[in-house]
Amino acid sequence: MGMDWSLRQGYIWAEDKEHCEEYGRMLQADPTKVSARAKKRGLPQLGTLGAGNHYAEIQIVDEIYDRTAARKMGIDEVGQVCVMIHCGSRGMGHQVATDALVAMEKAMKRDKIEVNDRQLACARIQSEEGQDYLKAMAAAANYAWVNRSSMTFLTRQAFARQFGASPDDLDMHVVYDVSHNIAKVERHWVNDRPRTLLVHRKGSTRAFPPHHPLIPVDYQLTGQPVLIGGTMGTCSYVLTGTEQGMRETFGSTCHGAGRALSRAKSRRNLDYTDVLQALEAKGISIRVASPKLVMEEAPESYKNVTDVVDTCHAAGISKKCIKLRPIGVIKG
Repeated sequence: MGMDWSLRQGYIWAEDKEHCEEYGRMLQADPTKVSARAKKRGLPQLGTLGAGNHYAEIQIVDEIYDRTAARKMGIDEVGQVCVMIHCGSRGMGHQVATDALVAMEKAMKRDKIEVNDRQLACARIQSEEGQDYLKAMAAAANYAWVNRSSMTFLTRQAFARQFGASPDDLDMHVVYDVSHNIAKVERHWVNDRPRTLLVHRKGSTRAFPPHHPLIPVDYQLTGQPVLIGGTMGTCSYVLTGTEQGMRETFGSTCHGAGRALSRAKSRRNLDYTDVLQALEAKGISIRVASPKLVMEEAPESYKNVTDVVDTCHAAGISKKCIKLRPIGVIKG
């Protein structure tokens, strides 16, 4: 059901769905393909960020590169306050993947498929294992939309209490909700003819161009908004999809900066107090569930997000629209 459930429970506004990839639900989801363990792991985690690079940030608009596209998103001026939430399907999605790896390893032996790494385990799309995984993965994506919409509800309530005004009066509408680390069946041009493909986006995100039938009416003239998270000490970006990206990268662009240091190396090389002091010096307040997350997710642990975004912009696979600066960060 995805966000249809959230709407029925009163956790979202009806218009929120219009600004979500797939309208906040993948119809091919089949909960019977999700193991009991995956459901058990996901149930108590609904409405939570989780560890890793997941976060909720209060941000300020720092620069606007495309005023027309920004206005379509409701971003009118530098200094405007936004909230960016980055999270996914939590333990449920992790267990779906773990279960699928076991099933696919057996399928690979049967079908004589060899790969160099267990994490690359795969199955033929039309096999029972392939179809079961796509249905379970879609269910995990639906869980992720409900998870983010639950946190959107909580964020609106928190701002309403703090400022003594309704979320509607505070204009807390959803700009966009886009998936990442997901495989989607899509139509693309290959060798001058349309083909139906299963597009895997790992560490990347969808970036469809203007006039694409799968993006909201509000963004038909500008292209799909693309949310690019930085680190808790650096800026984030909102981009838009392009025709060139549709041709060259199957309508995909970067999802973030990518790690420069492994989590283990970050814990060894960085000091918890030093990272907090550096963030405070930049005017950034942070709340974190575990001290080790501060080292693992420190700005030094990641590549320069501006360089990554500028590269995608120069390559033409996405277009810079808005730069956002963090002032408050919640991790894990």
